[in-house]
Amino acid sequence: MKRIYTVFIFALLVLLTGCNADEPKETGVVPGETIKNDDKEPIEKETDSQEDGTEKNTEVESQPLPTTLNELALLTPGYTERLSISDENDQKVIMKLTKDLPDISNDASEKELDNYYNQLLALFQRGFKGPEDIIDKLKFQTIGNPEIEDPRKQFKENLNVMVILDASGSMGKKIGTQTQMEAAQAAIKKFVNGLPKEANVGLRIYGQEGTGNQADKSLSCSSSELLYPISPFDSATFNESLSKAKPAGWTPIQLALNEAQKDLAAFKGDENTNIVYLVSDGISTCDDDPITAAKSLYDSDITPIVNVIGFNVDSDGQKQLKEIAKVTEGTYQDVTSEKSLQNELDQAKMLAEKWEQWKEKSTKEVGYEQTSNNIDIFVYMVDEEGNYIYERQQIGFILTYLFQKQDKMSQESHDYLTTKHNDYHAWIKEEYDKLKAELKTLNELNSQEAIKSLEETYQNSNP
Repeated sequence: MKRIYTVFIFALLVLLTGCNADEPKETGVVPGETIKNDDKEPIEKETDSQEDGTEKNTEVESQPLPTTLNELALLTPGYTERLSISDENDQKVIMKLTKDLPDISNDASEKELDNYYNQLLALFQRGFKGPEDIIDKLKFQTIGNPEIEDPRKQFKENLNVMVILDASGSMGKKIGTQTQMEAAQAAIKKFVNGLPKEANVGLRIYGQEGTGNQADKSLSCSSSELLYPISPFDSATFNESLSKAKPAGWTPIQLALNEAQKDLAAFKGDENTNIVYLVSDGISTCDDDPITAAKSLYDSDITPIVNVIGFNVDSDGQKQLKEIAKVTEGTYQDVTSEKSLQNELDQAKMLAEKWEQWKEKSTKEVGYEQTSNNIDIFVYMVDEEGNYIYERQQIGFILTYLFQKQDKMSQESHDYLTTKHNDYHAWIKEEYDKLKAELKTLNELNSQEAIKSLEETYQNSNP
């Protein structure tokens, strides 16, 4: 019966993830262009401004192709809506997006062709996830395992979950029909409602004062508020507190982490399993040092497990947020919608359920952890293989369309670019195939051996 149930779960995942593989991520906009994703009609270029009021550079920049999966994961997604070269509206979008690509119709050099391909790739880049993503998930699954010797990862009598939410002005950006703040609030509300009754929750926001203007920087960078002190969950009170979070100013991540350490000071790690979720949509903008603050929180006698979620974050923001996760030996996940944010928070909900079972002294089901790991690995690989297939097909079709419909590409240039495109995506497939084989083999080992082997293989290739 148990085997039938497992097969059913995997079959269900095939259906769900198979559909998701065909759906592009709800990312923002190609650098330099603003596209209406509802009807795919391009609109005129707009000037983006940063939180400090200065103009943002929106030109498409050519970057070297990645040489590792970690580097691939750092590439900023471009326009990821599905486009058909036979659809007139989609044709307009393609021409609008690619109008600034150089003319390669006459004896273009190899360097010029490489630059052209890199720019084309940047326009339609998918959001890949590197090996550290699945490593983080596997590490998170080990929390509460009776074989774990690390006291930080052992279950304690009390469970406390603290959410630190970005309330900077950029959280007012739209994703679909709602703002990022509205999407985050909806996901957090569902998350805390699903936690065990015995768990305590807390909510802190930061950057909630002032505006993104330079004149308000000092005010905003000194603003962080504890909306819901760590305590048993009360739905009405928590929801009222959460609704007070409104997008406003700058992004003082160091301040938020320092204040969260004070919030948790009474909950020592010897009697409490403390989980902290930091949610941010970008880099800290307050000339501060969030890395040091994160390390201080991690090294304290609170001994928290720190997870970082980047919400529609650019490559610079990802680097800083990943560093925060790295110094706290926590996880980093990049999300682009309410649904994907909910999925990441649900990881903690599953952990809370394991804690609840531990509290009740339930007998641990043999093979539970390995089954959970199998599901994580399966979903991860389906998502990445879907990204690879989608990107290869999308850019391949667009490349052929540009050759046929424009006078800016010669036959020789098209042939060179096609070969380069196929070789690049063959490399991506090969790298993920190797990772898939390693994950399959390592999952037969115990969790600690598997994680150690993965980290030894991939940590040296981190950018």
